[in-house]
Amino acid sequence: MKLQPATLIRRAELLGELLPSEVLHPTVLKWAKLERRGNKRVVALSGGADSVALLVSIWALWPENRDRLQAVHFNHRLRGRASDVDEKFCRELCATLSIPLWVGRRRAMQKVASEAEARELRFAYIDRNMRRVGAKGLWLGHQQNDVAETMLMRLSRGSGAGGLAAPRPVQRMPQGRVNVRPLLNLQRTEIEAALRTAKLPWREDASNHGDEYFRNRVRNVVLPAWVKASGRDALVGAALSRKLIEEDDTALEYWAEQIYTKMPSGKLRLVELKDVPVAVLRRILYRWLGAQPNVWELSRQAFEQLLERVRSGESTRQSLGREGFALIRRRVLSYESADSRRSR
Repeated sequence: MKLQPATLIRRAELLGELLPSEVLHPTVLKWAKLERRGNKRVVALSGGADSVALLVSIWALWPENRDRLQAVHFNHRLRGRASDVDEKFCRELCATLSIPLWVGRRRAMQKVASEAEARELRFAYIDRNMRRVGAKGLWLGHQQNDVAETMLMRLSRGSGAGGLAAPRPVQRMPQGRVNVRPLLNLQRTEIEAALRTAKLPWREDASNHGDEYFRNRVRNVVLPAWVKASGRDALVGAALSRKLIEEDDTALEYWAEQIYTKMPSGKLRLVELKDVPVAVLRRILYRWLGAQPNVWELSRQAFEQLLERVRSGESTRQSLGREGFALIRRRVLSYESADSRRSR
């Protein structure tokens, strides 16, 4: 990076003026305000423009909380020397700003065949260290381009509202971690322009320009063509759609939870679900499946088959894998283990 500490600090403070708290997502600001005093703020730092802008702006905007700020970098070691230079850059940036940094590195024998596998390795490392220091909030640098890319990718897979509402500004994860994304109101060009004005460096990942991964193809080919064809600011439109979809999904999830909690343990009384909209019934059935022992995720076809039988109330026994069955008798859905059936 080769910047004197005093120079970097002045430029970091300037970035805080260029990206004031007013441009950050209000849901994240509200969440941050309600944080318990002393909670660690962990920033995922890749060295790219988004994560650098996020880390530096948090450092600049909340000077009173700098002792709570930490960063984490995971070196996947997929790009040879370039990956090591990314790590070195992150170390120097954090050292200059006196921000503690954890660095994880993929072991040489660990194979990474996909984006999903790389993400799994990275978050496993992050979760271990967050538990070690008792941290809950993981700050991520996703912005409006990421919203549009994710939406286009998930549309191609047939995602519902829950998937299309991603990435959310505040997302509570099953492991207890809370992912927060304060930059969702900004576009990549705005973030990079602010960094250039502040004369703050970042690292470019050359692999982002290839076509090996689906996201790269969407980012480099599909998204530019879509924005051009729209004749308007499609990124702002996608961000608004994401927000509205999240509102709808939250309402449907709340409705489903209110109904599900009134059902007897382990069962669904289908008579009471007769007039429930399919979108809500679908969520209730997901909850029921998640509460059963040893039920792995059903295929889409198997889930839709069970959903249709729940809607009709038709008596049935449907396999939920080797461990048990979904049983509908007298318009009540219950779980039957394979062991109990064999013992008859």
